[in-house]
Amino acid sequence: MRRSASLRRATTAALGLAVLTGAAACGPEGNGKAQDGSGGGPRRGGTLTVLNSSPQSDFDPARLYTSGGGNVPSLVFRTLTTRNRANGPEGAKVVPDLATDLGRPNADATEWTYTLKDGLKYEDGTPITTADVKYGIERSFAAELSGGAPYLRDWLVGGDTYQGPYKDKGGLDSIVTPDDKTIVFKLRKPEGEFPFLATQTQFAPVPKAEDDGTKYENHPVSSGPYRVVSNKNDGEELVLERNEHWSAKTDEERKAYPDKIVVKSGLDSAVINQRLSTSSGADAAAVTTDTNLGPAELARASSDKSLSARVGTGHFGYTNYLAFNPKVKPFDNVKVRQAISYAINRKSVINAAGGSALAEPATTFLPEQKAFGHTPYDHFPAGENGNPAKAKELLKEAGYPDGLTVTLTHNTEENRETGPATATAVQEALKAAGITVELQGLETNAYNEARWTTSKTPGFFISRWGADWPSGGPFLAPIFDGRQIVTNGSNYNHAQFDDPAVNKEIDEINKLTDLDEAAERWGALDSRIGEQALDVPLFHPVYKRLYGKDVKNIVISDWTGVLDISQVAVK
Repeated sequence: MRRSASLRRATTAALGLAVLTGAAACGPEGNGKAQDGSGGGPRRGGTLTVLNSSPQSDFDPARLYTSGGGNVPSLVFRTLTTRNRANGPEGAKVVPDLATDLGRPNADATEWTYTLKDGLKYEDGTPITTADVKYGIERSFAAELSGGAPYLRDWLVGGDTYQGPYKDKGGLDSIVTPDDKTIVFKLRKPEGEFPFLATQTQFAPVPKAEDDGTKYENHPVSSGPYRVVSNKNDGEELVLERNEHWSAKTDEERKAYPDKIVVKSGLDSAVINQRLSTSSGADAAAVTTDTNLGPAELARASSDKSLSARVGTGHFGYTNYLAFNPKVKPFDNVKVRQAISYAINRKSVINAAGGSALAEPATTFLPEQKAFGHTPYDHFPAGENGNPAKAKELLKEAGYPDGLTVTLTHNTEENRETGPATATAVQEALKAAGITVELQGLETNAYNEARWTTSKTPGFFISRWGADWPSGGPFLAPIFDGRQIVTNGSNYNHAQFDDPAVNKEIDEINKLTDLDEAAERWGALDSRIGEQALDVPLFHPVYKRLYGKDVKNIVISDWTGVLDISQVAVK
């Protein structure tokens, strides 16, 4: 994840519950017949309420940084491709959306061609064209609409200097639209995972005549099953109603059962969980896309069968880890890094993170999902309680027979991932190995600035990383590709690791358009990098979220890890 997007998408993470299957609902222009609820199937109609802590701010497809099109955004914005709306691993696949297929690459994957489906319309009934897709992408380069995924600047020919259509009326020559149905992307280098990138909201069509710059987010033109009726206080309350010109004939992914969706944000997490638990009035047909159950709330839910039946469990591609900066002593010594790897007590760390129901131990940097290419390894096996004796042995070999003192930087926010509880658990574990850990707590902004700035990067700190899409590429490349080291901006390569052989392998994998083959290669590369002890994987979070008693058709994929509101029906 890039910039603050890691924090945004950290809240969008949760394995799938069984789907209550039923025939797909049809939009107003479809010919099929929606389920009416008989036999327990999902029915069309009603109002779904979304209760969130964080506002859905910057509701402009250019400014959103979303994976797979997002959750609420994908109700309004369709993209060339999207995530498969299915439970578990099947939901980690990319599928066509506005396009007829996943794209057609040339021989070396430096050029991708897409064709739009027939019958695509905006909320006003006008046709969607490839010129609109091109313009939607181009406006994401404008400085006043920044915030979206940065890949297009790096991947597209000329993307590194283009400043958007408001300053450059000529547009991007690397995006070609020979006709209203065809669009071609010309890339600076081979990118076999371009279909994943095409799920980002920057690929949503925007009619040029309707673009009013920074005000567009208030009433963006819908290409999805819902249109924005109102947007209050920069996304604090969104009201969505049906787009009468959306057709299920062109959209196999979104079911669009509710007639209306109301998103209410800025709420305290405890209040959200209490309202969902009680499920009275409109809250009976409510969900959350960003609020997890805490340990105490989960304990109460587990003792109530009716409540525990309404807890969705999911996994998102995310890893919490200890990061080393080998530019800082004593972490330049690999044996010191190995000693810490052996000393870690993952059981105590997981307890600090909320317990085994909310965190799973990690020994690999890649998350434990097939889509990422996960290859099991544990180069420094120490069991769940750590191996302080082995750690002491390595410290002696490193020249520290009497132990040493180090500083661990962490966030002061009580977030159970990078906060004081996890830091203290690490401190106690290393103490048993003769390592004295002095804790340095920083408030969130200072903490992020320290870990992402090369001149300020601590030698030892707690960090986390999440996937821009379900693949090893956006997981490993930003952290371990030496060419992505940034000295005058946000740098994510915490170790400033620059191995030509690793860089070359990243390039070779990026050429692959066979995503299964690429996944295997990413897994092997993860294991190879892991041998160098540049980080200590701690755990992968598990997400537990309540939903209202009248919410039906629960789908939770391994792409987002949370209930997919495009599939939800309400009584």
